[in-house]
Amino acid sequence: MTLESPRPPTATRRIAGAFAVALVFALGVYLLLDFTRPGALVGFSFLLVLPAAVTAFIAYVGDPHGEKARGWYLGTVPFVLMLLVIVASMVFLREGAICILMLAPLWIVSSLIGGALTMKLRQRRKPGESIDATFNASVLLVIPLVAFQVEPMIPLPRDRYVVTRSIDIAADPMTVWNLAKGVGAIRADEGRFTISQSLIGLPRPTGVRLDAERLGAVRHVAWQDDIRFDEVVTAWQPGRRLHWDFRFGRAAMDGWAMQDRHLMPDSPHYRITDGGYRLTRLPDGGTRLTLTTRYWAQTPVNPYARAWGELLIGDVSNNVLAIIAQRAEAASTRPAPHAISAWPAK
Repeated sequence: MTLESPRPPTATRRIAGAFAVALVFALGVYLLLDFTRPGALVGFSFLLVLPAAVTAFIAYVGDPHGEKARGWYLGTVPFVLMLLVIVASMVFLREGAICILMLAPLWIVSSLIGGALTMKLRQRRKPGESIDATFNASVLLVIPLVAFQVEPMIPLPRDRYVVTRSIDIAADPMTVWNLAKGVGAIRADEGRFTISQSLIGLPRPTGVRLDAERLGAVRHVAWQDDIRFDEVVTAWQPGRRLHWDFRFGRAAMDGWAMQDRHLMPDSPHYRITDGGYRLTRLPDGGTRLTLTTRYWAQTPVNPYARAWGELLIGDVSNNVLAIIAQRAEAASTRPAPHAISAWPAK
């Protein structure tokens, strides 16, 4: 009886297997880091090295003879991998939309680099040379594991940023001041459309209550999804300036964790520190209200983090300013003072 040698896998099976192995490997790394070193998920190795290595692995295994065109390396593999990662993140890992959107551009760029690297090495292979001599697929998945061990030894820069937004309001400074210091409960139909809150799903504020009118007073802030935090007043100039330091307690952390646990406003990689209002009287009797928020970021991609900070914090600021403007302008047209609505119940 003659034993037949096993038939080589078809191209489809080989490619599907490569994607499956790569996805399982990436998910395994994610779960391991999330359990042992959650901060590493905001590190250089996870954001940039891992997707490049995984893409290179898929491209190598899926094209063992170097016959596929450029589109395989710079189109098919990176974008199919990104689609699979997004689906897995939503279905299995329950990641929030903001985290996925922030991760996607970095992974796409890194994946393109991994695909381009494999393509270049394929092109350099001499006729008749063994492919394994040029590039060994098994080594690719070791690279990010080594990078995770080396990364903690590399110090990260801590950069401070400021996000500032302003709005001109057809109301006098004291009318605006009375609302800026604490608007009470906020209805769902108040505010304005923003990309972060209206499309991405960042929680909207539901109320702001000031417990006293002095330095050291506390503004109690409530957002959707039961997110609550405090702002301790550090500057108090009625009609002119109000400044505070953010204080994020356990309630804020628990509520925000339900939204996106990897984007906490008080973490080793990112912290919102302080903010405040400045009121300027305009020549026509109106008021320019400026909201400033300060934070620092300590990541391997701080300029990228800053761009997202401008969008997310800027959208929150624009929405809050719009709420105050709407109420102040409505109050200035009525003879009776504007009534502050009740604080939202827990």
